[in-house]
Amino acid sequence: MNDTDARVAVFAALHEIAPDVEPDDLDPGARLRQDLELDSLDFLRLLEVLAGSTGVSTPEDDYRDLTTVQSLIDYFAARG
Repeated sequence: MNDTDARVAVFAALHEIAPDVEPDDLDPGARLRQDLELDSLDFLRLLEVLAGSTGVSTPEDDYRDLTTVQSLIDYFAARG
């Protein structure tokens, strides 16, 4: 998976979990919990949706590194 594919997957998953988040207005530096106001259940659901769309599961040890939209994109681009 390249960066573009990962970006599309992340934006689609975010839109599914948080429909009020507009992909066109989304800053890659946006923090998932603070800026997008995703709670822990939203975060887990986001990873579940991404696993379904990309085939990449995320071990719990990696959760702490996934704090921004860009970190998600980079993570899935590197592993997809």
